[in-house]
Amino acid sequence: MTTSRRLADRKVEKFEKNITKRGFVPETTAKKGKDYPVGPVLLGFFVFVVIGSSLFQIIRTATSGGLA
Repeated sequence: MTTSRRLADRKVEKFEKNITKRGFVPETTAKKGKDYPVGPVLLGFFVFVVIGSSLFQIIRTATSGGLA
């Protein structure tokens, strides 16, 4: 009977320790607001391609008389 009581007490202590830790998040795992998922060079290249292709399409449509 003493062995199972000791095991039960250990389990209770373990669970109580987890309950007191609840809500405490270390600062290293919290996300910072300044970090972007995409680098500025890749973002700039994407914007350049999108705007460049739209300008190219506008110029091509204007020179062909709007029928292309």
